[in-house]
Amino acid sequence: MSWYSNYLSIFEKPLDEIPEATIKEIQYKLKLKEHDNPLVSVIAIAHNEENHILSCLWSLSENKCDYPIEIIVVNNNSTDHTTDVLNLSGVKWLDEPQKGPGYARQCGLDHARGKYHICIDADTLYPPYYIQTFVNHLKKEGVSCAFSLWSFMPDEQHSRIGLFFYELLRDCYLKLQSIKRPELCVRGMVFGFNTEMGRKIGFRTDIIRGEDGSLALALKKQGKLVFIIDRKARALTSNGTLNADGSFFKSFIKRLTKATKSFKALYKKASKYDYKDEDSNLIK
Repeated sequence: MSWYSNYLSIFEKPLDEIPEATIKEIQYKLKLKEHDNPLVSVIAIAHNEENHILSCLWSLSENKCDYPIEIIVVNNNSTDHTTDVLNLSGVKWLDEPQKGPGYARQCGLDHARGKYHICIDADTLYPPYYIQTFVNHLKKEGVSCAFSLWSFMPDEQHSRIGLFFYELLRDCYLKLQSIKRPELCVRGMVFGFNTEMGRKIGFRTDIIRGEDGSLALALKKQGKLVFIIDRKARALTSNGTLNADGSFFKSFIKRLTKATKSFKALYKKASKYDYKDEDSNLIK
């Protein structure tokens, strides 16, 4: 059985279809994770994730970690029953009314108590040694942040074999990209950093997406960006970004075209590359 089988059993299910025994198990295990003096802050952001957040929290509650941690969820202007689920789970949560991942992640960063900060997305599941693996890398001298890879959940529109080859090609591209420009490989759902360093910079709140890569770019001046290839740090996320393109094939072609056009830039140092904000990505 895969490490995520149990979590998928309740993923996308409404609260009234989740067994009471499962909810109590999650409550109990989250309670055990609470610590008055955490070394690690695990901060999840959630916008309208009532059918996903409990699966995510279940995976976090069962993470095996030698370090004291805290788990905090930032509810980002949800209009569904996300807050009801959070209250039921017993997890510590905060409310950030200003919509946007930058605002949500900054809210979490403002309240984090741990020396190390791990960003989490509510529609993503995390393997058993995820937190431990990240912290082991973040503790190394000279490291300012770390990031890892992710897989997508197979479903009727996305076969396992199709996703395998899609992710294989994407991973190869990211590994090449990380040589000169690792900040472009960073995704907020698989990103961790030194809290003090991150707090001095802060997340951008004026953009719709890219707050994670922007922070990673700034952190390059503070220390090394580590790309974690270890499968212990490989998360499993929903197919939201793939579905947004209409079909698996369209998504593949779109990303292949983009990768081909930017291939030459892989060998260009970030210091010599002018990052510009697209108007469509700016929060008006």
